[in-house]
Amino acid sequence: MADADQQGKRSYAEFDVSRPSIARTYDYLLGGKDNFAVDRAFGDRFITELPGSSVIAHDNRGALVRAVQQMITHTPVRQFIDLGSGLPTADNVHQVAQRYVPEAKVVYVDNDPIVLAHGRALLAENENTTVIQADLREPKAIYEHPDTNALIDFGQPVGIIFSATLHHVNDDEDPAGLVRFWYDRIAPGSHVFISHFRSENDSRSQELEQVLQGSLGRGRWRTDEQILALYGDGFTVLEPGLVPAVRWRNREPVEDLTDYQPLIAAVLAVKD
Repeated sequence: MADADQQGKRSYAEFDVSRPSIARTYDYLLGGKDNFAVDRAFGDRFITELPGSSVIAHDNRGALVRAVQQMITHTPVRQFIDLGSGLPTADNVHQVAQRYVPEAKVVYVDNDPIVLAHGRALLAENENTTVIQADLREPKAIYEHPDTNALIDFGQPVGIIFSATLHHVNDDEDPAGLVRFWYDRIAPGSHVFISHFRSENDSRSQELEQVLQGSLGRGRWRTDEQILALYGDGFTVLEPGLVPAVRWRNREPVEDLTDYQPLIAAVLAVKD
């Protein structure tokens, strides 16, 4: 498939190509082709100025796949809402879940119109999966969206996924309030997965935060205590707790980490 620049202005006239997109830059760092020159230039800053930092994207993706596997095979969860899902790539949430439970239902949510375009094409023949264009910072619109209600039964356990998204919600936008919104509406036994930029109060996380804030105006590295506090009361954090994403439920032993691998962490909790 040709990259987004080669698709032509006719197909992507509605997309803003003057600023990098989080979803498209993430796609580029994962080796995808649905991105523009502005996204590649932004992604190259991490590759060239902070060599080794792109491992964060790959480790995060691996943890997401394992989290979906865990929920679909070891819990009552058979439906998922992926908030800030990004562009389709290998082992999407629905592909992982439906590998084990073909009738599993998935709602993808992203505010980038290119995600909507590609997602709808990918999911055109999958009646148990849909994608909606919405902002995770406006959860009421997602909760009340007719496509959400067509697939999700909130009387049954739901898997809520915040995969590498809450760190793009600045402190004054109340990320913990977003988690609380869903807590108040999901059934007991529901699971909430969070992966998040993790600060060790080190120079590398500070450098990365400066790059993101300078280019996107968002991107927060938070401490372990701050990440776990996003859950609030009413959740039980499951083993192994909050750990580097590459080590979260990884069956392959991971010994020495690179300098950047501790800076993306993953955690899964269940609503009591």
